[in-house]
Amino acid sequence: MTDSEAAAAAMALSLTQEYFHIPVVTRTYTTACVLTTAAVQLEVITPFELYFNPELIIRRYQIWRLITSFLFFGSLGFGFIFNIIFLYRYCRMLEEDCFRGRTADFVVLFLFGGFLITLLGLFVDIIFLGQAFIAMLVYVWSKRHPLTPISFLGLLSFRAPLLPWVLTGGSLLLGNAVLVDLLGIAVGHVYYYLEDVFPNRPGGRKLLTTPELLRLMFDDDERNEE
Repeated sequence: MTDSEAAAAAMALSLTQEYFHIPVVTRTYTTACVLTTAAVQLEVITPFELYFNPELIIRRYQIWRLITSFLFFGSLGFGFIFNIIFLYRYCRMLEEDCFRGRTADFVVLFLFGGFLITLLGLFVDIIFLGQAFIAMLVYVWSKRHPLTPISFLGLLSFRAPLLPWVLTGGSLLLGNAVLVDLLGIAVGHVYYYLEDVFPNRPGGRKLLTTPELLRLMFDDDERNEE
């Protein structure tokens, strides 16, 4: 093996190790989004096979749309890169910080958020739900890090709780539909209230519980690795 081949093999091994070092939920969701976009770019599938369409889901049993509508962020370009960066960054920070050692609880956030966004999606004209899901993750992270300073594009400095609203304002300036961001913020606030606010109020209790099956699937594996 030549030196260049050895260096390439070492780099490939390093990248592989780094990839599998990413927490499992973040790794799975980000990879699914990237592969979905790649499949569209290569014309293996089309966006028409992915978008959220209740009629096709119910009447033609195209159940996969409940998932694929969260995986596509448009053709490869600035919008896609921007969304993937925010998805990876805030999903990973949540999983490694707020949900460290509690992967099953993080999966519950995914399931609860996805279900509620899908339910609300029945009443609004949104065909791809991934951006709303990212807004939800950013909102939950921001509420759990209220004192964290944020520098946005090197132009604005503010505390974390303002980040979802700054992103919404950015969407408005770019001419994008802010309804998507507002939907994600609303769902994020519902989760935050049920998980962090209501249980700590007089007479309050924890309403979101994690099924034991999810704990067996995710948290037991983590304890065994430790």
